[in-house]
Amino acid sequence: MRLLALFGSATWCCSGRLLVRHFSQAARPGGEELSRLPFDDLAPGWRSAGGLELLFGLSPCLLALRAARRRVARLLLQAGRAGLQGERAELLRAAEERGIPILRPRRRKLDALSRYQVHQGVCLEVSPLRPRPWTEAGEARPGDDPQQLWLVLEGLQDPRNLGAVLRSAHFLGVDKVITSRRNSCPLTPVVSKASAGALEVMDVFSTDDLTGFMQAKALQGWLVAGTVGCPGPEIPHSSEIPVISCLEFLWDRPTLLVLGNEGSGLSQEVQASCQLLLTILPRRQLPPGLESLNVSVAAGILLHSICSQRKGFPAEGEREQLLQDTPESSATFKEPRVAQHPGLSSGSETERQNAG
Repeated sequence: MRLLALFGSATWCCSGRLLVRHFSQAARPGGEELSRLPFDDLAPGWRSAGGLELLFGLSPCLLALRAARRRVARLLLQAGRAGLQGERAELLRAAEERGIPILRPRRRKLDALSRYQVHQGVCLEVSPLRPRPWTEAGEARPGDDPQQLWLVLEGLQDPRNLGAVLRSAHFLGVDKVITSRRNSCPLTPVVSKASAGALEVMDVFSTDDLTGFMQAKALQGWLVAGTVGCPGPEIPHSSEIPVISCLEFLWDRPTLLVLGNEGSGLSQEVQASCQLLLTILPRRQLPPGLESLNVSVAAGILLHSICSQRKGFPAEGEREQLLQDTPESSATFKEPRVAQHPGLSSGSETERQNAG
């Protein structure tokens, strides 16, 4: 079944049959006007043309409309709802204001179109998002802000891992995200859904020469901190790069935090370009196969450990209140620390725990 779109018109037609009718400006989203929209019987094998893709899920679709970074061809809203409230009504209102055609496929059609992903009854036919060249990320220098944090991702291939990492990065205040163009997952709708829509509002950059990018930032005075599992075979014995717990890291200058591939971690070339390696220490003896964390989980722990040091971090007031309630611990937290190595605070993690 061929779909003929008459842009700028009030209707779309297919084989002489009315598919979509725009709302009048006076109509309230989710009200009587919505209930009068006809159901759409899209063919099960229908696929988007013109390089468009199907974004699915309430948050990704709503944030995509708010950000207005994608070209939106039409909104697909699951049929069978007499009225819409909350974010769904906002989504409908935004589509109406932008003159976006609205279709109402039945659930089984929407399931097939989204390849049975969790679409929450909402899909958008949109243009893809692609990473921008890292040269467009701006020439932020150490003198601008001593607490800048850029997240660098080498070869993440699982779209759900990438989406979860982007969600944590956005939540915790990462300034920029740089990905390697080689062997990395593209910015697909699955990534957007896994990020809860964070992809729609974040700027993601990429580079063909990750080591060159890292070396260039190091020459500008940035600290390049890689990440590894617990010290073991993946770190060469001859390596002179310090390995410390993320809890000992002192964030005193602009930093690149570099995460590696889900299976192999950082490549030897990228790891050799790091000035420091951070690790997350386990709290028990672990059997083989459980000695590492999922990359998205590790990213959340590492980012929270670093970003908690940022001035004005949202939880700062809560921490201060906690310190006031427990004066015996104040000396431990307020004791000045002198860095022995860029990014390494004085005193070991064990010593600080014993002091508390």
